Amino acid sequence: MKRCSVERALLFRNIKTRTRATTTAPESIKPTETEALAARIRDILRRDQWRPIIASSDVPTKLNPDAVLSVIASRPDDEVTLNPKRLLDFFYWSRMHMGGVPQKLDSYSILAVRLCDSGLLAPANGLLQQMMKTHFPSSRAGCLLDSISRCYVEVGGSDPVVFDVLINTFKKMGLLADAAGVVLSMKGRGFSPSLRCCNAMLKDLLRTNSMGLFWEVSEFISGSGLGPDVYTYTTLIGAHCKGGDLDSAKRIFFEMGSKGCKPNEVTYNTLIAGLCKVGMVDEALEMKREMAREGHEVDGYTYSSLIEGFMRGGDVEGAFRVRDEMVASGVRPNEFTYNNLIRGVCKMRMVEKAHQLLDEMFHYGLKCEVMTYNFVIEGYCREKNMEGAFRLLDEMKRRNVMPNLFTYSAVVNGLSHCGEMDRANGVVEEMLVKGLQPNVVIYTSLISGFCREGRVEEACGVLDSMIGRKVKPDVFCYNTLIIGLCKAGKMELAGTYLKRMEEMGLAPNVYTYGALIHGHSKAGEMHKACKIFNEMIGRGLAPNNVIYTTLIDGHCKAGNTDEAFSTFRSVVGRGICPEVQTYSVLIHGFAMVGKMEEAFALFIELQERGLLPDMYIYSALITGFCKLGSLEKAFQLHEKMNEKGLEPSIVIYNALIEGLCKSGDVDKARELFASIIEKGPVPNEVTYSIMIDGYCKSKKISEAFMLFDKMSIYGLPAGSFVYNILLDGCCKVGDLNRAIELFCEMVSKGIATTISFNTLIHGLCNLGKLQEAEQLLKDMLDKKQIMPDHVTYSTLINGHSKKGNMEVASQLFLEMQEKNILPNVLTYTSLIYGYSKKGDVMEAVRLFQVMTEKGIIPDELTYSVMIYAYCREGNLTEALQLRDVVRDKGMPLLISAYNPLIEALCGKAEYHDALNLLLEVVHKGIKLEPATCSTMLRCFQGTVYVEEVKQLLQTVASEEWELNNNTASGHVISV
Repeated sequence: MKRCSVERALLFRNIKTRTRATTTAPESIKPTETEALAARIRDILRRDQWRPIIASSDVPTKLNPDAVLSVIASRPDDEVTLNPKRLLDFFYWSRMHMGGVPQKLDSYSILAVRLCDSGLLAPANGLLQQMMKTHFPSSRAGCLLDSISRCYVEVGGSDPVVFDVLINTFKKMGLLADAAGVVLSMKGRGFSPSLRCCNAMLKDLLRTNSMGLFWEVSEFISGSGLGPDVYTYTTLIGAHCKGGDLDSAKRIFFEMGSKGCKPNEVTYNTLIAGLCKVGMVDEALEMKREMAREGHEVDGYTYSSLIEGFMRGGDVEGAFRVRDEMVASGVRPNEFTYNNLIRGVCKMRMVEKAHQLLDEMFHYGLKCEVMTYNFVIEGYCREKNMEGAFRLLDEMKRRNVMPNLFTYSAVVNGLSHCGEMDRANGVVEEMLVKGLQPNVVIYTSLISGFCREGRVEEACGVLDSMIGRKVKPDVFCYNTLIIGLCKAGKMELAGTYLKRMEEMGLAPNVYTYGALIHGHSKAGEMHKACKIFNEMIGRGLAPNNVIYTTLIDGHCKAGNTDEAFSTFRSVVGRGICPEVQTYSVLIHGFAMVGKMEEAFALFIELQERGLLPDMYIYSALITGFCKLGSLEKAFQLHEKMNEKGLEPSIVIYNALIEGLCKSGDVDKARELFASIIEKGPVPNEVTYSIMIDGYCKSKKISEAFMLFDKMSIYGLPAGSFVYNILLDGCCKVGDLNRAIELFCEMVSKGIATTISFNTLIHGLCNLGKLQEAEQLLKDMLDKKQIMPDHVTYSTLINGHSKKGNMEVASQLFLEMQEKNILPNVLTYTSLIYGYSKKGDVMEAVRLFQVMTEKGIIPDELTYSVMIYAYCREGNLTEALQLRDVVRDKGMPLLISAYNPLIEALCGKAEYHDALNLLLEVVHKGIKLEPATCSTMLRCFQGTVYVEEVKQLLQTVASEEWELNNNTASGHVISV
């Protein structure tokens, strides 16, 4: 004790020395004069009427901070020190008479200590606020603490509450972090704030989410020996609950009991609320039961937390059971309870129930805040029940609850999602009339709604108007508009708003670029899509799987599978693992162009990466293999799907059935069709169409019509496509009556198309009924509902050309051109054949030249007809030259070209060359009709090659053929 007194005396002497050394008084005032002045002031302050006395003296003219400090730091045995209130009055009085010169920091500190020792905490707090305004932040919080700590020792402070006051002063001035810094700086100084002060600090730090400082202060409490009380423990439990660490929260709760600190109602409620927030409602209920057993009152806060917990878990019944228990136990639900119930039922889409609860609140006299109404209005809007939303909006206005921005935002968003854009605009106008400025969220909802409705020009107008009203669009707002413009195909306008976005200092993000890339890809503008993609990379933005998939899909749809595959590999190269969707798009792209090896390799690769192929991948592969006629591989994949428990879709079955029909295996197609009728999936109109087409191509017309009848029984629409298939089938089997009956039915139903007319015209022409065919054309032209196309005219021209009616054919040829229907290769080939057959080779050659001059590329049939024409004219040289042209172009030489060439060569006794041509036919494996074989044999009759020719023809004959040297058949070309 003696040692402590000596230390204090030494410190007191030191302060006088420091005071003399650091004085900032004018040079005219010497240290001895300062002490003398301080003595005079102390003498005056002993008197009750000190103010007029000191004011009438020369003290105000000589007053300085050193003198004030000397007065305040007077020795403990001075009776003036026993009245700190008078010292405080003098301190404030002196401030007004020093010409703005600030008081010494130690003056504030010593006076604060003395005020606190006397229990004058409020004046001490006011004084410290003045100290901080004068010396902070030029002096750090630590410097202020140093001054008070030192002065506390020097003047023999008796109550450390001064440190609590200092900390509270920092907090009152909004300097919470500095207040915490003061607490932490007291470690090792021999002083500590009170536990009450520390508890309050913890509570404030938790409230402001300053968790780093929170845990530091918590450690300080533990290390300073203050000993946590129930408030400390409760706050710590709250902190762990806030961080979601319920294990630590429960550990501290049980630690309390082991240390003899009993939890109170707040402790229980804090832990119960924490448990409910993470869904641990059962434990929360057990805690509530324990709370009751310990004699604590289960209050409204407890019940409300439990209700919120049940609602979070979607257990509405559980929440209402708690509410009923609450009422039964005499605890009246408050606004907080109802808000939890209303918010919960709204999330569960029980909006009418929420409205009932709102009415219940009103009935019990509870105040319904705008937030409560907003919950229900938003619920109505989410359910697209806008009438309910407006009904409640009117109700809240009648009850003098004014809608806020959130209310209007929910209504505008709801109307926008319902497509009621004019009404949504009206709500915004109402806001403006009421002086409530819509925010960027509301404007974005409007833009989004207009874009969804395809009214993109009005969406642009909304953005322009919001800028005019000084509401700055954000990135999300611009993205909403740009995405809408891209979906509408307004790519140029989207680019304009991208530039405006950047001019406003807003940086486009992945979603901005993704929309532009998708829009350009959809429009087939892959060069622009790639340019945007490269710009995105250049800005350091990493494309995601969706963007890569969009690019790959665009390249595939443009038929550029090489570029698509290159893009795919760059995904892997950037360390991004492609998703199933990415693989699906590329596999589909390869399958569409028949690159099944590449498609199947990707199928294997994706499985090696641990990804599971989906229905779309299997569908693309099976369809692709079926188109190539690789039915075995297609059915293997079908089997693999079944093994993996992936039920094939009707699209897959349609592909398999179509593949079987195209391969000519209609019986197996019928079996597969029967199996899906029995087991599923349900066949659709496409399935029936494929089977009907298969039957028609196999000339099984009766079976086709049976399926056609079943379509109407099962309520499947039989459109013009199915009718046209049957129409074509009837024509091909020569059932003209049924064909005409079908055609008339189509006309009466209004589903006849140009294809329907063309099909029947083709059938009539094949049956030689050219007049009837021409009548159909006349009907088309007279009614002007369904117009003929180049196929219509080409079919009729071909029919007349085969019959040698070249005048009629030529007239039709001129007529089609007068109607701006351009002839194609088939039209010209038909005419060339007709004139060649009639012997007018000159006209045939002229037409061939006209055709090529017009840029119409001859096909193998055209060349065959021209070779026939030249051979018929005896111009073998031109015929052979055309044969060479065909070979140079890599085109196949048809049998209809081989026949006249062999015949012409034999006619000139060039049997060796003729035999070589026949050998070509044999090597190509072309099957020959009996008439063709007879013609060729006749050419070699009487030569040394005849036996060899017989043997060769026997190998290529399409059916059993009886060699008859005298049989000869005329040459026929079918166009």
